[in-house]
Amino acid sequence: MNDESSKKHFSRRDVLALAGKAAVGGTLALGAPAILRAQTSQTTKIGLVFAKQGVWTAQGEHLATGIKMALDQAGGTILGKKVELVWYDEPNPQSAQQNMQKLIDSDKVVAVIGGTNSATSLAMASVARRSKVPYIAPNAASRDITGKECNPYTFRVLTTTPVAARALAPSLLGVGKKWYFMCANYAYGQDVYASMKAMLNEAGGTEVGNDATPLGTTDFSSFILKIRQAKPDVVVLGLPGGDLSNFLKQYNEMGMKGRIPVACPIIGDSDLWDLTPEVATGYYGKPWHFSSSDNPAADKAFVKDYIAKHGKPPADKVWLGWFSMRSLMAGIEQAKSVKGNDIVGGLELARLQDGAVPAYYRSWDHQMLRRCMVFKVKDKITDKWDWLDAIAQEPKVPSELDKLFGNQGEIGCKMESA
Repeated sequence: MNDESSKKHFSRRDVLALAGKAAVGGTLALGAPAILRAQTSQTTKIGLVFAKQGVWTAQGEHLATGIKMALDQAGGTILGKKVELVWYDEPNPQSAQQNMQKLIDSDKVVAVIGGTNSATSLAMASVARRSKVPYIAPNAASRDITGKECNPYTFRVLTTTPVAARALAPSLLGVGKKWYFMCANYAYGQDVYASMKAMLNEAGGTEVGNDATPLGTTDFSSFILKIRQAKPDVVVLGLPGGDLSNFLKQYNEMGMKGRIPVACPIIGDSDLWDLTPEVATGYYGKPWHFSSSDNPAADKAFVKDYIAKHGKPPADKVWLGWFSMRSLMAGIEQAKSVKGNDIVGGLELARLQDGAVPAYYRSWDHQMLRRCMVFKVKDKITDKWDWLDAIAQEPKVPSELDKLFGNQGEIGCKMESA
């Protein structure tokens, strides 16, 4: 699909011209056409490649909103220069590559943040390698991005599925060691299966069932009957948002909620908020939660600002965009330069606070090391947005971060020089 024909209500190029208060009213509506300003020595451009159409649209908007907020909070400048965010669509991996290349060649961006899913993120990582322009993937879980496909110019914020599985598994093993797996038959779903099965095997547990469900399944009744017959201690899910919503609704309708707990190592707030409180249930890994008591001061200020502007708390995807942009700005400030190789070095040295532990990109694979949080849906939900109780956090101490995220032999990254 050609990028120019893939936009819904956007101009040929959406540009978020962000120069602090220079933007009209201090803000600019995401996705709205904006005046394209000429690149000058006093302006730094950063590229965004996120979905503006299709099933990933909401996540793309969340991520871009978070990025914009981080820049606004910094006064719209980096190293004393005004910053423009130039945002292109990503209808598919090929278009994501083309649009990232356009940002580099035509818009002369100094870095790119993008990818609402692993497929487009992997595609853009190859452009980063070829063009030697720093790229941050905020929302991709595929282990390959910082594994066998790693490169010096690609950095990833979201925790990988194996790491999320390590964090979640102890809570589930406390419930029982007989697990049933229901994971969609595509990359993420099968990554959940492989990662959680490894944790079960390590603990000496038993797999009592496994269904690789077709992506986009709407009727889960036959699968739920199999779960009922197998009588597992836990049902491990590896389902994308729409499939997960359908499953949980039918799980409740068939009287299974409260009988056999369900769990998923990685979930987003919008996956739950699409449900009703009566349906929501389970144990989940999530990158961040707006009401966590140990969120650092910067996070709490971010939540307060977001609620003031939007009338509701930020979803975790908004935070991922915000934190990704903060990490990029910290890297540029560390480097005191917007040259590609200098930014890479700055990103490797930058540190942000994340609860009781630091968050930083590991130098040999560029995976961000940060805390992993585990939540359980509240037994009684009384708040419109806050449905979760934090029940665990890994690692317990900062010195265990590297172990949680795996060693070089496990990860498979062989990073060449920048």
